[in-house]
Amino acid sequence: MKRKRKKSKKSSYEGLQKNVRKLKTPKIDIWQNQYPDKEYMVSMESLEFTCICPKTALPDFAKFTIQYIPHRFCVELKSLKLYLNSYRNVGIFHEHVTNKILDDFVRACRPHFVRIEGEFNIRGGIQTTVSAVFKEK
Repeated sequence: MKRKRKKSKKSSYEGLQKNVRKLKTPKIDIWQNQYPDKEYMVSMESLEFTCICPKTALPDFAKFTIQYIPHRFCVELKSLKLYLNSYRNVGIFHEHVTNKILDDFVRACRPHFVRIEGEFNIRGGIQTTVSAVFKEK
């Protein structure tokens, strides 16, 4: 007797983040670094980051820490705040938002090094921390 195979059920996550790399976000402004010959670290924290879980449509809250070694440009803080606030109503996975922020940050200021860490509040009993790193070659 042949057993009939069940068709695999489509994941409810499927296709939700297909175009995340093309997500339109506000510009991160920069200013000229007067010490490009020095290697120094800048550390910034945003304690009130929010986005939306694409699965449940519930808000996700996180602390983002950005540490970078500037090259020719530094990031203007008000524009960074507005950039981070733009995710407030965006349905996006933790891993994707962290990497998208990294990509946009690198594109804006071309640092020697940047490390971005998103420490997301507990959801479903699990606390998630996602780190993404860029190193100049």
